[in-house]
Amino acid sequence: MGLFFNNKSSNRTEKISGLPWIDLVSIEGLEDLLKASFDHPQIIFKHSTSCGISRMVKSNFEKEYLQFPDTLGFFYLDLLSYRSVSNAIADRLKIPHESPQLLVIKKGETVAHASHSDILNINLFEYQD
Repeated sequence: MGLFFNNKSSNRTEKISGLPWIDLVSIEGLEDLLKASFDHPQIIFKHSTSCGISRMVKSNFEKEYLQFPDTLGFFYLDLLSYRSVSNAIADRLKIPHESPQLLVIKKGETVAHASHSDILNINLFEYQD
């Protein structure tokens, strides 16, 4: 019975989609992502698992990219679990924190970012190599 009502279980299944999400869970992971952005653009989706708006935007984003640009890395940040990583992103990339938020990172810099419904206005195919 706990399986159906356990928040951690439902948050985990919430992430299942066609996108190849990579969990961003540490500052070291952020540094690796920034290094990888010199080879291929990297995407960070900052998501609040307790926010209905964030959940809706994430779902719509995933539907938009059923056919995703395969030269991009897709990173998922659970803001409630890894707030320190979100703070590091804001400090390192000089982009104020918002939720939900999408950042496109290329060559160690943010080349596009948006929050809330504006996330769907970013065309990720423009950033693929």
